[in-house]
Amino acid sequence: MSIFQLLNGLTFAALLFVVASGFTLIFGLLRIVNLAHGALYLFGGYIGFTVAVKTGSFVLGGIGAMAAIAAIGFALDQGLLRFVRGNELRQVLLTLGFAFVLNDLALVIWGGDSFTVPIPQMLRGGQRVFGVFYPTYRLFVLVTGILVFAALWLLLNHTRLGALIRAGVDDAEMVEASGVNIRRVFLVTFLLGSALAGLGGLMGGAFLSLYPSAD
Repeated sequence: MSIFQLLNGLTFAALLFVVASGFTLIFGLLRIVNLAHGALYLFGGYIGFTVAVKTGSFVLGGIGAMAAIAAIGFALDQGLLRFVRGNELRQVLLTLGFAFVLNDLALVIWGGDSFTVPIPQMLRGGQRVFGVFYPTYRLFVLVTGILVFAALWLLLNHTRLGALIRAGVDDAEMVEASGVNIRRVFLVTFLLGSALAGLGGLMGGAFLSLYPSAD
């Protein structure tokens, strides 16, 4: 395997990790089967693309994508999922239907064309890595994936919020009895997982493009 192929695999894996880490927070910790996560990725990419084009800022595109998808996640969790807590089959059907709605809404707003998120000037071009010339933006994706991994590891293992999340997964009633609003903790976790889907949408939209059914 060449160095170029190895770097391609690592950078694509980093992108998948950013998206999958959000899904893991929601499904792995909260036990919520959210099949709309892919649709959140695509919708976040579209929103990030729009903000980045309008403002000329990739950073603002990322912030806009994460904030918007977190807001959609809030509406999904509080408006729909709270009525089907503990019922996996209903969660599957509900979130799958929500994904269809988001996909159709994206098709109405942005049409069926393919879009690519504009890369900032500082991330264009390439860098020499291990003797090969490799795109700077893909290296940025790899570094971002590593930073997200480190941040989530620190959050879950070395913060009070992480301790509450892990304790709530094991025994939510006991945590609630100790005076902690565990539903609020779970809501914050759901919003964080949704925001990571939005971030992944923006990052993936820069080299995988955005198009209907990309989710």
